[in-house]
Amino acid sequence: MILDVQHVKKFFGTRLVLDDVSFGVDAGECLAIVGLSGGGKSTLAKIIARLIPCDGGKIFLCGEDITHANENDFYRNMQMIFQSPEDSFNPRRTLGASIAEPIKNFVGADNLRGRVAKLLTEVGLPAAYAERYPREVSGGECQRVAIARAISVAPKLLICDEATSALDVTTAAQIVRLIKKLCAEKNIACLFITHDLTTLKKLTDRVLVLEGGRLKTLNESDFREVLQWND
Repeated sequence: MILDVQHVKKFFGTRLVLDDVSFGVDAGECLAIVGLSGGGKSTLAKIIARLIPCDGGKIFLCGEDITHANENDFYRNMQMIFQSPEDSFNPRRTLGASIAEPIKNFVGADNLRGRVAKLLTEVGLPAAYAERYPREVSGGECQRVAIARAISVAPKLLICDEATSALDVTTAAQIVRLIKKLCAEKNIACLFITHDLTTLKKLTDRVLVLEGGRLKTLNESDFREVLQWND
């Protein structure tokens, strides 16, 4: 198992946001966690990524307990894709330089230009996009570059936190298909957190619902009801 979340709890003040949350994701599997906006989904993603602490439970990545890890080494095995990709790029750096940064940090600096070009091709963009700046591409193209950067270090786990909610329906569907394809080809475990279910069945192998701070499995009979959550 790539990701193993065990009995995680989180309080904001006296409010219990996550209550005994447990689940796992295997290599090559896409697991979706859905729920109403403000229900704790992004909080869960940040806890798994060690951006904020949990108040109980444990998190294992590739068998290693990272619940209270202070080192950043585990980020090679875990990468995130955010809702607004343009906000995660330095506007003063080319997209190619941003893709190259994690490669230099975790893999090595050999043939960076060739690696960046190959990654851009894998996400459906011309290699020439490496010379562009974030302001010079569309939202969908910027998200493709974010995906290229995320997979550049061959992670074991990809966390997508509302990765398509800022995109139009057609572009969102294209991004979903791309994520599904890459995870299958590279055997990456994917945790897809969203409140938009329009393209969910095309992406995920399993769906869990975060409701009242707890997770429950979403079965076929529940799916139609939950679709009413879409904005």
